[in-house]
Amino acid sequence: MRSIDLTAATWRRSSYSNQDGGACVEVSDDFANVVPVRDSKLPSGPALVFGVTGWNSFVSAVKGGGRLTR
Repeated sequence: MRSIDLTAATWRRSSYSNQDGGACVEVSDDFANVVPVRDSKLPSGPALVFGVTGWNSFVSAVKGGGRLTR
């Protein structure tokens, strides 16, 4: 698997996250084919990188309250 340079990525938190800096995830929209996701409490820590199609399926399922299928 190839490495992706995330040093210049712009990160955003969900609008559902609280303002206290609690347990949140951040995502970056700076990449065309992948969506990096990281823990907001560990911004210099590792990030998970999802394909756009998989990430969109995940977000749709969460918004719909449904289950993910393989």
